Formats: sequence, C-alpha cells, structure tokens
Amino acid sequence: MKSGSLFLLRPQRLLTLAHSLPPLPHVPATAAAPVFRVRGLTKHYGEGPTQVRALAGVDLDLYAGEFVVLLGPSGSGKTTLLNQLGGLDIPTTGEISYRDIDLTHADESALTRYRRNSVGFIFQFYNLIPSLTARENVGLITEIARDPLPPEQALAMVGLSARLDHFPAQLSGGEQQRVAIARAIAKRPEVLLCDEPTGALDVRTGIVVLEALERVNRELGALTIVITHNAVMADMADRVIHFSDGRVLSEQRNATRVAPSTLRW
Repeated sequence: MKSGSLFLLRPQRLLTLAHSLPPLPHVPATAAAPVFRVRGLTKHYGEGPTQVRALAGVDLDLYAGEFVVLLGPSGSGKTTLLNQLGGLDIPTTGEISYRDIDLTHADESALTRYRRNSVGFIFQFYNLIPSLTARENVGLITEIARDPLPPEQALAMVGLSARLDHFPAQLSGGEQQRVAIARAIAKRPEVLLCDEPTGALDVRTGIVVLEALERVNRELGALTIVITHNAVMADMADRVIHFSDGRVLSEQRNATRVAPSTLRW
C-alpha cells in the first residue's frame, strides 16, 4: 500500500484492517515506574572506630499516590533516609533517583529546584514565622511555586478556614502543625515527606493531623511518606516498611486502609 493510501480506503475496509491488528499489551499497575528508586544506599558519618553507619544498604521503590509508613525505632536511620529522598543530603555510596533525575550526582542547583518544585516537607516542629499569620506563612511558598494552591484553599484542606488571619501564638500545637501541612501542600508537590508529624502532639490532636495528611494524599494524589516509631499508624497506610539498623527489615501491604479516626494508641 502506498504512503497515504490508507485515507482512500472505504470505511468497511478500515474497520476490517483495525480488527486485524494485534491487541495492545496490557500493562499491570505494578509495572508503573517508581517515583523513587533506591539501590544500595549507604550514609556514613565520621571515620575510623567512631564512624556511624546511618544507612547500611537500602533498596527501595516508592510509587505515585502511595501512603507509606516507614516504621522503626529511634536511631534506625529513618530520618537519614528521608533526608536523602528530600535532596537534603547525599549518600556515601549507592544510587537514588527521582523520576529521571539522578539525585546521587545532582549539583546543589539541581537539588534546590527539585526541593522547590517537587517535595513538600513536614517536620515534628512546625517552623512557622511568628510574625506572620497562617495565611501569610502559607503564602511564602505560593510566591515561589510554579502552580500553587491559593493559601486559603490549602488551609481549607486541613480544616483551618476559620484561622486564616491568626498568628502562630494564637494557634494550638495541632493547628500550627496543620498550617505547616498547608504550607507543604500549597506547591502541589508530587512527594510529601513527613518526619514524626505527630511526635510533639497529644493523641487527639495527632489524629486530627493524620486525618489532614490522609485527605491530602487522597485528594491531591501526592506520594506521602510518614516516618514514625508509632506502630499504630501502620494500619492507615497502603504499605508499611519496617526499618532497623539502617536497612529495610521487611515490608507489608494493607488490603485496606484504616481511617485515622479509628486508630487507638
């Protein structure tokens, strides 16, 4: 058939030709490329007999839209791994990539763009600016993001529409943490990294914060990684990764995710 002659065929002939083509291969969901690919990751601090091996060969894949709980005791290397994923630190050896970006060998300029555009950070302590209102604290991020949520919308997602113009000193600890969450999600990040987000809160307030994180994961589709030593949180995750002595000890997938409101400490 000459080039362009396909358009001269009658409709019946086109239909017959279409049915004769082989079907497209089915690609299962598990075949999706990971957002993060980690291989043989190590991180050492110091030298000689006093050297600390914070990470001791981590292999891990993390996928879009997952809610992942990274569970382990204090000192197991969880925060060190989170810092690697967030581009806040570089490994001693091994490889870590985000999409098509090699974070292992990226220069500081590339890591800054990555952190600014792709990652939202939530820490145990809120790091709000005391002289700015909730709206203004979130607005700091929206001024530099590419396609931000309005501060009012980000704060509404965490249940703080009535606290827009309150200063941090006028907010409870849980409300301040929710402002920090709103600030992190205002840039519409693909990745949300949470370092003990309920560690400084009482149980009831911690549940409210976890509900905010669950809603953000569900509605914005951000890959959400929560590191904690609190095993109760495992039930609200898609996947639980058990961490010990700087490496992945085991992992499990939950058939269903439990609502944060049903968790019992």
